[in-house]
Amino acid sequence: MDIKKYAAIDIGSNAIRLLISNIVTKKGNEPQFKKSSLVRVPIRLGEDSFIKGFISEKNKDRMINAMNAFQLLMQVHGIEKYRACATSAMRDASNGDEIIEEIKKKTGVEIDVIDGKTEASIIFSTDLSDVIKDNHSYLYVDVGGGSTELTVFSNGKIVSAKSFKLGTVRLLNKLGNTKEMWKSMEKWIKSNTKGMKKIILIGTGGNINKIYKMSGKPPGKSLSYIYMNAHYKFLKQMSYSERISELSLNPDRADVIIPATRIYLNAMKWSDSNKVIVPKIGLADGIIKTLYLSEKIDL
Repeated sequence: MDIKKYAAIDIGSNAIRLLISNIVTKKGNEPQFKKSSLVRVPIRLGEDSFIKGFISEKNKDRMINAMNAFQLLMQVHGIEKYRACATSAMRDASNGDEIIEEIKKKTGVEIDVIDGKTEASIIFSTDLSDVIKDNHSYLYVDVGGGSTELTVFSNGKIVSAKSFKLGTVRLLNKLGNTKEMWKSMEKWIKSNTKGMKKIILIGTGGNINKIYKMSGKPPGKSLSYIYMNAHYKFLKQMSYSERISELSLNPDRADVIIPATRIYLNAMKWSDSNKVIVPKIGLADGIIKTLYLSEKIDL
């Protein structure tokens, strides 16, 4: 038996995460990916990037502190390999490159800024074989703070994929021409799912994971459109403070969960899907898997 320790840093628009995983390999068996630790820091970079166009000095300092902390945690855990990926907020920030350089100098952490297509492909590297069946059609929806990644699968193959600048932080702050972006997303979904029957949504992202946990459903069960719609109305009728005090939502989750639910609901409506499955995978999981696969290729 061989055990390796890898780490993934996901620098999103709403939060920054460090995932530490053990990869257990045994001759003749498939490798097992076991999560050892997950640290989430609520640095909402999207509010800087999407509103001001740059990352503020305050949030830059918070990022540097977070990377220093992550670097120490990786040392304590004995991490052999890591990768840090930044998404929409850092892509759009005018000072993104200089912040990445400063972080590298002060913490030693190297950050890759990835586009929406790369983000989706990294997430797809996780094992979706238990979810995707060859005789079904699926609409994969990953909702982030700055963008939503959509992919249509049919007969076990990718039909089409697109990234939309329609994320929870953007919607919350009414940034850009959201009306046109909604229309564009609706047109794309309807066009790329036309003629497909009984489409199943695959939902990923922190908000859909939280919705699934709140539903109390056992692992592997789907959420219906009726449930999602009722849950959306339930959340909307509560105030921000009530969602924190009565539902025990984190302050940085209590606001974005509403626009996120709206995106999933619209995706279900436009694809004529009546259920969503939530495999609880994300960018960090994909980074761990790609690190392992790249090592196998190098060997």
